[in-house]
Order: sequence, then C-alpha cells, then structure tokens
Amino acid sequence: MAVSMQGSPVEILLVEDNPGDIRLIVEVLKEGKVQNCLHVVEDGEQALAYLRRQGEYEKSIKPDVILLDLNLPKIDGHGVLEAIKKDDSLKHIPVIVLTTSEADQDILKAYNLHANCYIRKPVNLDEFLTVVRSIENFWLSIVKLPGGYVG
Repeated sequence: MAVSMQGSPVEILLVEDNPGDIRLIVEVLKEGKVQNCLHVVEDGEQALAYLRRQGEYEKSIKPDVILLDLNLPKIDGHGVLEAIKKDDSLKHIPVIVLTTSEADQDILKAYNLHANCYIRKPVNLDEFLTVVRSIENFWLSIVKLPGGYVG
C-alpha cells in the first residue's frame, strides 16, 4: 500500500451528507492502494469548523485533499469552497467537487471559486465506484499534493 510523499497516510476530508455515498467512498478508499486517513463531516458548518480546528474539531489534522459535495445543509458546498479559498492557511488544499449537479452555473461557479476539479457523481453504482477509484488513482497516486504547511 502506497503512502503520501511525506511517508504518512494521505489525510482526506470528505464533506458529504448522503450516508450511502459516504459508505461507498469509505469502502473504495479502504480497499485502495493508497494509505489514507479519511475524516467525514456532514454539513458545511462542520467542514469549516474542522478546517479551522474549532469546537469538537480542535485537534483535527489539516487534510491533504478535500472531497466536497455542493448540496449540503447549513452552508452549501459553494460557500465552503469560497471560505477555503479565501483563507490563506487553507487555500492551498486541493478541493475536488464531487456532486450530483450537472448544472452549468454550478460548474462555472465552482471553478470561479477555484475548485481544483469538478466531478459529477454517477447514479449507477459501478460508475460511482469507478469515479471514486479514479479520484484515488489520480489525486492520491499521481498528483503531488502540497506538504509541509503549518497552520
């Protein structure tokens, strides 16, 4: 099993409110070839509290990559993405938007807010699993993630 370039597991923050999608992503990443530590939050407020190490998340580890759904309770994914990219201590973290929306305005808005990529979640189970494996293969195996940031 591969590890990150720093020799430790890749830290992943999954921001997702759908229990079925969470379960599938957890399983795929557990079976994957890249050692990772997956942290899950289920709404936009939790995501920002986790990233800012506030409240129950005061001991959270800054993620190497964020998987972000757009359709979230409390603060939507666009709001979370905007807050991340405006924060100097967080803006370097790659954000992968993984959502059901195919709307051109959602795609454009995500890229205007500096999402690193936008991936539509397939409704077909096999296609969904293929997409998550592709994310792992590309973002966790091929891409060099930023490291050494303190914050």
